[in-house]
Amino acid sequence: MAAPASATESQASGGPRPPACLLVLGMAGSGKTTFVQRLTGYLHSQGCPPYVINLDPAVHEVPFPANIGEYGLGPNGGIVTSLNLFATRFDQVMKFIEKAQNMSKRVWGQASSFPTIVIYVMDTSRSTNPVTFMSNMLYACSILYKTKLPFIVVMNKTDIIDHSFAVEWMQDFEAFQDALNQETTYVSNLTRSMSLVLDEFYSSLRVVGVSAVLGTGLDELFVQVASATEEYEREYRPEYERLKKSLASAQSQQQKEQLERLQKDMGSVALDTGTATGSSSPVLDPSDLILTRGTLDEEDEEADSDTDDIDHRVTEESREEPAFQNFMQESMAQYWKKNK
Repeated sequence: MAAPASATESQASGGPRPPACLLVLGMAGSGKTTFVQRLTGYLHSQGCPPYVINLDPAVHEVPFPANIGEYGLGPNGGIVTSLNLFATRFDQVMKFIEKAQNMSKRVWGQASSFPTIVIYVMDTSRSTNPVTFMSNMLYACSILYKTKLPFIVVMNKTDIIDHSFAVEWMQDFEAFQDALNQETTYVSNLTRSMSLVLDEFYSSLRVVGVSAVLGTGLDELFVQVASATEEYEREYRPEYERLKKSLASAQSQQQKEQLERLQKDMGSVALDTGTATGSSSPVLDPSDLILTRGTLDEEDEEADSDTDDIDHRVTEESREEPAFQNFMQESMAQYWKKNK
């Protein structure tokens, strides 16, 4: 989902800001679809209609307007088709987002061009068990370190149970251990060990309690989104820009090496041809070979000729090697086609 900046934020920053991309993830049954439906309605009510992309290939239809959706192929066919289409046509997706937001004409090469934030939706009502809670946190942690993007945990379904117990478990290690003492399985022992590892993960995590059914907590959510956007611009974008420049430099160096190899190969062919015919002409650049082909030989023939009744141009053309000409033409055509 591409959520545009509000009018107030745009005026405060001195100009239009790029939209924040919210990647909504979560386990099955956590309420992602209902959450996006409520989020879409909230943004429309604020006068900031979002650009929604449905990435759930298993759903046949969604209860919210999606600018880009799936084909209703079911779980198996939909997953394969969606992965193929988004991998091969993602440049079109970026252009759709740019056009919808009236952004300046600029080619965005990758998703990092927009402030991108991961929203992990968690079913609070099913996380009252400390083992299940730890499973959710481990999944969230793996997503965080895989995406390397600002992260917000949305504890959904607070209309059923308040999320304060989960926040306490994240902030108070002893409280979580007390809840684990009621469990005697092997998994509980593993959970007790993992809770120590995730202590650093909890310290920098943004947590918001939301009810997708009632619509509560969305104001606080967008406060966290604004904070995460600032974090992206401050800490993540410089790194992505560095990687982008590094990639461009590597591609430029690769093209330069390919050009040098082509020039070396073409120069070697010209040298071999001249040696075979007894010519002492120096090795020329490929472009010079094309422009001066036959000219130097004609001048040498005129200087060394004892007779005036021989057409040296016809003699030279009769000795021209068609295979060499074809090689030169095909090599240059392939090179310019590849580096066009």
